[in-house]
Amino acid sequence: MTTLYTYWRSSAAFRVRIALAVKQLAVTQVPVHLLKNGGEQKSADYQALNPAQLVPCLQDGDLTLNQSLAIIEYLDQRHPDVALLPKDPALQAQVRAFALDIACDIHPLNNLRVLQYLTGTLGVTEEQKLAWIHHWLHSGFAALEQRLQHTAGCYCFGDSLTLADVCLVPQVYNALRFNLPMANYPTISRLYDALMALPAFHAAAPEQQADAQ
Repeated sequence: MTTLYTYWRSSAAFRVRIALAVKQLAVTQVPVHLLKNGGEQKSADYQALNPAQLVPCLQDGDLTLNQSLAIIEYLDQRHPDVALLPKDPALQAQVRAFALDIACDIHPLNNLRVLQYLTGTLGVTEEQKLAWIHHWLHSGFAALEQRLQHTAGCYCFGDSLTLADVCLVPQVYNALRFNLPMANYPTISRLYDALMALPAFHAAAPEQQADAQ
């Protein structure tokens, strides 16, 4: 049995849900609420499963795996019929780099635990927190928009879905949730609208999840 520990509004969990939907893989989803009871990810049971106290986390038989990109690449190798990484080494490296631009450089700076530390420990105001979020999103999106000028077709890299698309959509969703002005990112906006119109991306969206609140 394969189990995905997830949270409806987690960008990282959203990535994995997209990959599962694109590949039409059925898993059991177990919600881990990141806010209730001080954060269910901090419970002893979940810490035993994932000491990092983050979602997503995948259990597949005897394997327990954290980190969304590692999970997706594992799924891609186990179920290669619908591949999210190109076979060409150069193109594969470009797609992976784009995904890492988001997962390593953009997303962590507006992640829940970072924002909680800003407001709870450092005492920044909500206005200052939003300025922090917008600053780093603008910085990251400007670079992505520039890269996409050379690679985008129907999707981030030509006309085939890749890991880049799987990572882009949750990050844009997050940016829209924080009311980021998107006028300077027409390619990102076009791709987001096209991808969210796909059934797999729509089914994986936060509002479609059983634990959505």
